[in-house]
Amino acid sequence: MVISFRHASILLAQVVAACGFSICALGQQPAGPRLPAPPPMRFVSRTERSQLDQTRDPKSRLKFTIKLAEERLARAEGLTAQRAFDEASAEIGGYLGLIGDLRQFIGTLDRDKGSTRDLNRYFEIAVRPHIPRLAVLRRTTPVNYSVHLRDAEEYIKDTRSEALDSFYGHSVLREPPPDKSKNPDATKESSGTPKRP
Repeated sequence: MVISFRHASILLAQVVAACGFSICALGQQPAGPRLPAPPPMRFVSRTERSQLDQTRDPKSRLKFTIKLAEERLARAEGLTAQRAFDEASAEIGGYLGLIGDLRQFIGTLDRDKGSTRDLNRYFEIAVRPHIPRLAVLRRTTPVNYSVHLRDAEEYIKDTRSEALDSFYGHSVLREPPPDKSKNPDATKESSGTPKRP
């Protein structure tokens, strides 16, 4: 059987193409699932802790802590602009550590004093602009880092709510939620309206 040159060249081209595709397929590594970045570790550095411990007056401690936290947040914004996301995440952890430390400090003070309510008011006003700044950071970071920035936003929102709740104290009475286990027909009978047959 005689094979023409034309058929041989077509067969050879198909063999070469099949070998080329198989080599390309072997050369590619399978894409594994993208793991999220580790959450930022919330901490207060030793130098910040020593500076905070030297500040005894609650108002000056609050202002100094807010100043340190804003510096951390500004560094995180700068590092995010440089696309150094791991370092920015570490700065966010330091920022959250300072805010958490301040929450604990204010929580130890007497809630019924007017000065404590003033501290809470100043605290709420100071952290309010941080929420949009964190939202901008979240939008400019990759997905595996933005999850933790969303948690940071929620933490700051909870912090604001806690500071605002201090204004209400013990004077606000909350109604218990309605009991859903009651039968709606039983409430009609007890209200005096006759039941239709």
